[in-house]
Parts: sequence; structure tokens; C-alpha cells
Amino acid sequence: MKKQFKYFAFISYSSHDTAWGKRLQRKLEGYRMPAALCSEHGWKRKPIDPVFFAPYDIKPGGLTAELQDRLEASRHLIVLCSPHSARSEWVGREIAYFHSLGRTEHIHFFIIDGVPHSGDPRTECFHPVVRELGIPEILGANVHEKVFRWPWLNRERAYVQLITKLLGLEFDSLWRRHQRLLRQKMAACTLGILAVLAALWGVWLNSRPVDVCVTLSEATAHNPRLPALREAVVTLQLGHEVKTDTLRTFSDHALFLHIPHNYLNKPVRLTVACRDWLPVDTTLELRRALTLPLARNPHAYGDVSMLLWDQNKEAGVPHTEISLAGQTATTDAAGYARVCIPLQQQCSIYHVQCPLPLENDMLPPASEPIALIVK
Repeated sequence: MKKQFKYFAFISYSSHDTAWGKRLQRKLEGYRMPAALCSEHGWKRKPIDPVFFAPYDIKPGGLTAELQDRLEASRHLIVLCSPHSARSEWVGREIAYFHSLGRTEHIHFFIIDGVPHSGDPRTECFHPVVRELGIPEILGANVHEKVFRWPWLNRERAYVQLITKLLGLEFDSLWRRHQRLLRQKMAACTLGILAVLAALWGVWLNSRPVDVCVTLSEATAHNPRLPALREAVVTLQLGHEVKTDTLRTFSDHALFLHIPHNYLNKPVRLTVACRDWLPVDTTLELRRALTLPLARNPHAYGDVSMLLWDQNKEAGVPHTEISLAGQTATTDAAGYARVCIPLQQQCSIYHVQCPLPLENDMLPPASEPIALIVK
């Protein structure tokens, strides 16, 4: 009848290699075998469980009865090989006792440091008791064997080597499966990292300040006889903060730098003030590029007020027809007249036509009356 063991394996180690011992225990107990192999051999999905590992320093001396019982209850002995364990009296006693049980073929070596058979006590990783007892020198799984470029992959290969020896399986088939799983994990990890990076990139994009460019377009028909745009003051109001810039031509642009990103696509107030043009005061959603229509003030050059004055009589000349820019007006009883000129006919100075001779027949636009002196 096949003997039943309480532990699948017993890890023998030096106290200097405790971290490696814990790592190996977790790796072995957590290793999931393929379902097909489990069905074929009658294993559970994690067949290498439990693994005995004593996470405490053991005082020098003979093996305790408790540890002897643990060794007897273990199917396999795994020796963590390193220069420290090679000099450990305790590791030597555990190997010797397990050998005395007649289960030498179940002793496995897992090399974590040092050089096998170097003969140098500073680097030798096999305990001298191995040679003294005549234990066959089975090549142990070595985490530092340089099969692959990446050290972590060499460690994974050593784990699988040990697992196949513990379970009596072919290394190549299990290693190919393990590599597939590693690739799947790496792909999933890579996708996860890319997703995190994309999220961080999105957060960065949505939080970094933006630059806003504002341009003006002429909303009214262009009149080349009138002065061009000059000194248009554009104001952007962001909460309690106000930013301004000045445009001198329609091809110019106002640039507002380092606007907090949270203002983007939110309502903001924009104003434009410029002489001879109608003011703009609007609220709109903030974009990176904005264009505001700007219309000429039709009264700036279209309103002309005059007084037809007879210097000899020192009085206004009433009921006299005056023409300018195609528009006609008649002075009132006091000699005053007012003309509103359409935008397309406007200019910066007008030639006045009057049936009476004038000292000066050129008249600039003005909202207040300008005297036209009769000769």
C-alpha cells in the first residue's frame, strides 16, 4: 500500500536564506497544474501542498523529535543550496536524517546562490554531507542559470524544473505551458499598465492649462475710405480674474495664456472695446479658438451736424439746401442742418455743396454742429 505523507515536501535552509525559503514555499503551494494532468494523475489543482517550512532560526544541536517527525512525514526534501546552507550544520543533519529514511531519490537541490562543486568554501553551494553520504550528484535547479536574458525568467524556469522533479513530469511540456501563462500574464499586465498610462495621460490632458486665441472679424461691409481697426481691447473675464489683450488689425489675434483647463467649455464673459466700432459684451462657451464679430459704429462717421453762418449778418442762414456724400438736408430757421450718411458712403471728411459760396467746403463728421462760413 502506498504510504501517505502529511507534507508534500520539507524545505531545508539556512537562516540567512529565510526570504528565499518563504518565496519558494508560496510558489510551490500556489502552483496550479493543468486540469488534464490532474485528472490523469488524480491530483488536486494545487498538488504540491502543503510544504513544510520552519520560519525560525534553529539552535545548534541534534535534530529535535518534532523536526524528525516532520521529515518522516514529508514525501520530498528540498535543500536550498547556497554558501550559507553549505556551511550550516543544521542543513547537513536534515539531509543525513532524510537519507537515513531510505528516500535519497526524493532529495532535491534548489540553487539560489554560489557555484556547484567549486571547491571554494566561499562559493560552494552543496553541503559536504552530500558527498560524504554518497548521494548521487543530481544537477539542481539553479535560479542563476543564464538561459534567458532576463533574470526573472531564469528564476521561473528553475521553479518549473523543481516542480517537474517533484511530480515526476517532463520538463519541456510543463515549461511550454508555463511560458504561455507567463505571456498571458505579461500581456494582461501590459494592457493594465497601458490602461493606467492612458488614464493618467487623459487626466494630465484634462488638467493642464490651455491657451485661448481670440480673433475679430468685420461684421459690417468693408469701407476702404474709413480708417482701419486700431487699438481694439479684448477682455476675458474668468470668475474674479480679468485678462486683457490689444489687437491693432483684423489679422491680429489676442492670446490668453495658461487658462485653467476647468474653464474650457464653460460660459465666460468676453468684451471688445474699440473707437469707432460698436462695443461687444457677450457670454459664450470657452474654446481654444474664438472669433468675435465686430461691427462699425454707423454714427462715428455717418453723423454730420453743421451751422450755415452768415458772418456779415452774424446769423444763421435759414432754409438753404446743403448736399454731401449724396445726401441732402435743408437748414432750419436758425441755420442748422443734420445729415445721416449710410455706411457705404461714409468717409473721414466730406465735400459740402451749397448754392452760397463758402470759405471752406470740406467738413469732417461731428455730432456737434460745425460752422460753414458764407463768404
